[in-house]
Amino acid sequence: MVNASDPCMQDIGILASTDPVAVDQACLDLVYNSTDPGKDKLIQRIESLHGVHTVEAAYDLGVGNREYELIDLDK
Repeated sequence: MVNASDPCMQDIGILASTDPVAVDQACLDLVYNSTDPGKDKLIQRIESLHGVHTVEAAYDLGVGNREYELIDLDK
């Protein structure tokens, strides 16, 4: 069992979708493309738990799509 880690990045917002693969891919993309110096710790944790592989496998199983469009509701 893996324990939750304390936050290491600033808040990047809330994402929602009816497609679980698209929302997970968008979250990964936001983290990987962030300029936040804390992202390295989070990326290490994601990769140690095979988080990217999980999204790829879900897509391959037809659970959802890895393509998405971000729509900012604050604007």
